[in-house]
Amino acid sequence: MDHTTTSPTPTTENLQERSGFVKIPWVSRIAYGLGDTSCNVVYGMINTLLTLFYTDYAGVPFVTVGLVMLISRFFDGSSDVIMGVLVSKTKTKWGKARPWILWMAIPYAVCAVSMFCVPQSSNTIQFWYIFITYNLCTTVCYTAINVPYGTLSTMMTRSSHERDLLSIFRMALSPVGKIIAVTFTLPVVKMMGNDQAAWIKTMSIWCVIAVILLFICFFQCKETVNLEQQAANTKKVGAGRQIKALLSNPYFWATLILWTVTCVHTTIIGTDLPYYCKYVLGNDTIYSLIYTAEIVSLIVGAIACPMLLKKFNKRDLSLFGCIVVVVAHALIMVNPTNVGWLLAMTIIRSLGQAPLTSVVFGMMGDVVEYGQWKSHLRQESLVFGAGSMGFKIGTGITSAVMTLMLEGAGFLSSTAGGAVQPDSAVSMITTIFKFGPILVWIVAIIVLVFYKLDKIYPKVMKELAEREARGEM
Repeated sequence: MDHTTTSPTPTTENLQERSGFVKIPWVSRIAYGLGDTSCNVVYGMINTLLTLFYTDYAGVPFVTVGLVMLISRFFDGSSDVIMGVLVSKTKTKWGKARPWILWMAIPYAVCAVSMFCVPQSSNTIQFWYIFITYNLCTTVCYTAINVPYGTLSTMMTRSSHERDLLSIFRMALSPVGKIIAVTFTLPVVKMMGNDQAAWIKTMSIWCVIAVILLFICFFQCKETVNLEQQAANTKKVGAGRQIKALLSNPYFWATLILWTVTCVHTTIIGTDLPYYCKYVLGNDTIYSLIYTAEIVSLIVGAIACPMLLKKFNKRDLSLFGCIVVVVAHALIMVNPTNVGWLLAMTIIRSLGQAPLTSVVFGMMGDVVEYGQWKSHLRQESLVFGAGSMGFKIGTGITSAVMTLMLEGAGFLSSTAGGAVQPDSAVSMITTIFKFGPILVWIVAIIVLVFYKLDKIYPKVMKELAEREARGEM
C-alpha cells in the first residue's frame, strides 16, 4: 500500500514536498528505464554470449574463461561498495548519483568493445588480456554506472508506489537491451562474416546505442530527495557503524538474495542456452527465438504488474510468480528436446519471473526507508552498492562453476565454432539447463515466505514522517 495516500499534517506535508515525496513524470519513468536498457545492451552480451565468443570464436579454453570470471568477481564485488561510498560523498549541481551516468557512458562503451579484441596468441597473453579488459568494463566502468543508476531511483522520489513504478519501468525496458544484444547478435555476426572481426563490429553498434540511451537517462531524470538538513543534525557516523547498520538490516539480506536469484537465473540460462541449442537441439539459431520469447514474456509480465500491485503486495505477488517459475521449468523436463514444448514452458516461466524481477528494486527502496527507521541512518548508495557486490559475486561464481563443469566434462573450444563435442560435454550442458534454474528459484521462494516488510511498511513511514517533522533522521 502506498503510504503517501494518507492525509498528512501540514507540517508533514511540507516536509514531504521538501524531502522528495513526488510523483515522477511519465517521460522520466521511461528515461529511467532506458538507463537499464543501455546497461543491458552491453551487459546482456557479457552475461550471455561473451563466453560463447571466447570459446568458439577467440579459441580461449574454458578453464581460462572460468578462472578470469571467478577471480574478477572478487575484485568486482569490492568495487561496488567503494562506488557506493563515492556516490554518498559526491556533490554536484546534478546531484549525487546522476552525474556518474554522464561521466562513465563513453568509457563503458570503449571498454566493452575492447573485450572482443582478444589477440590470437598464447593462453597466458589471452588470460591477461581478458582479465584486464573484462575488469575495466565490469569492475570499473559498469560498476561506476550501475551502482549510481540503482541509487538514483531512491533519490528521485521517496514514494514507495512511485519507486515501484520506476522499478517496473526499469525491468520492463531492461530486457529490450537484452533483445537488442542477444537476439540480434548472432544473426548480425553471421551477416558480417561470422568471425571475431564481426563480433567487434556488432558490439560497436550496440555500444553506440547504449551511450545514446544513457544520455537520455541523465538528462530526463532528476534528484529530488533532500534530507541534508536532517543529516546535518546528526553526529558524523563512522564507517563501522554504517557497515553494522547495513548488515543488521534483515531486509537488506532478503532483497540481496532475491536480486541475486534473478541474476543467477539469467546467468545460467544466458550462458548455457546457446550451447544447449547448438549441441543438444542441433540448431544454434533457435537460441534467438527462445531467448526473444522469454524476454518478450518478461516485458508483458512487467507491464501487467502495476495493475496487479493494486490488489496484491510485492511479496505475495512475487511469491506466486516464483512458484510458477519452478513448476514451468520442471515441466520442461517432460520433453526437453521438443522445441515447441520448450518454447511454451519458457514463456510461462518468464511470466512467473516477471513480478519479482519487476519489483525487486522497489523492495530495495523500501529497505532504505526501513534502515533509516531502524538505525537513524539513510544508506541509499550502500544498500545498492553492497547489493550489487553480492549479485556480482554470486553470478561470477555461477559463471565460473559452469565453465569449470563444462571444462571438466571435456568441452572442446575452437576458433571457428565447429567443434564436435563429446557425449560427456553434451550431457553436462543438459544437466545445467534442466536443474540450475529450479535450485535458485526454490531459494527465492524460501526467502519470500519469511519476508514481512510489506506488512510493517506503513508503520515505518508514519514514524519516519513524525521524526523528520522534528528535523530528525
